[in-house]
Amino acid sequence: MNPIPLDAISFTGQDLSRPECVLALRDGTLFVSDKRGGITRIAPDGTQVLLGQGPVVPNGIALLRDGSFAIANLSDSGGVWRMAPDGALAPDITEIAGRRLGSVNFVRTDRQGRLWICVSTLRPGEDQYRTDIADGFIALRDASGIRVVADGLCWTNECLPDEDAGYLYVNETFGRRLTRFDLAPDGSLSKRVTIATFGHGDYPDGLTNDMEGGLWVVSVGSNRLIRVAPDGTKQVMLEDSDPAHLDTLEEALQAHRLTRPMIHEARSKFLRNTSSLAFGGPDLRTGFMGSLAGDALARFASPVAGVPPAHWDWPSS
Repeated sequence: MNPIPLDAISFTGQDLSRPECVLALRDGTLFVSDKRGGITRIAPDGTQVLLGQGPVVPNGIALLRDGSFAIANLSDSGGVWRMAPDGALAPDITEIAGRRLGSVNFVRTDRQGRLWICVSTLRPGEDQYRTDIADGFIALRDASGIRVVADGLCWTNECLPDEDAGYLYVNETFGRRLTRFDLAPDGSLSKRVTIATFGHGDYPDGLTNDMEGGLWVVSVGSNRLIRVAPDGTKQVMLEDSDPAHLDTLEEALQAHRLTRPMIHEARSKFLRNTSSLAFGGPDLRTGFMGSLAGDALARFASPVAGVPPAHWDWPSS
């Protein structure tokens, strides 16, 4: 599969604020998390509107069956918030098993309408990234309530349920690995396996899949887009990084001195610290990349179609 050249990248959207997470729908609508406290809707004709502005720092977002959204609140106030179709915001999940829910990294829905919740760390306000602390977890909300289904993860980032195959994948950013669990019909997880590890300059963040069984991993900090084939082979599909800066990040990580600002200040020529990927377009062959520092979404033609996300045909505001 041929890599994607940087000169094939274009951009869509404008004046976005920390567009970390992107959702694409069949009709061409895009929804993007917005640091101003809500979600920006980009219509197929390019028209934009900011929905909701509340006391949250949206990171991951998930469309729900009723047209509302779940928002992972990255700020220390934490929790999962609900945004109604009219933009009204309110806290939704504030604790799990009697424990206050702090900063939440990511949320995703599956075809059953269940909500998967990824918490990176239990250390409030922690701004130092470590390879030797694994206190992240994954929780699930379904008809029976909310429960933790996996823990002991090293900086839990995006997760991806594959209900057809019976797996759930998750990126452990500072564990620098892609992890797979067996996924039971009731949502329980078992048989944890590492299916890919990542090296110098790679910090796996965003995660999605394609129709040929590949998993696409977005490395924050390095602007690398890595495809993991079904046999575990890794291929860098896209890269826009500064080698000297990656050396600095690596040295800091090994010395337990890596901080959020250092990651956010990634150097590049073109991209602005990419963090996520969503496949969209009429044939699911357009990749839309979210970022931590950009004000637009990077867009490229993919050599393979993505898998339709659970929300592909769900109603939205």
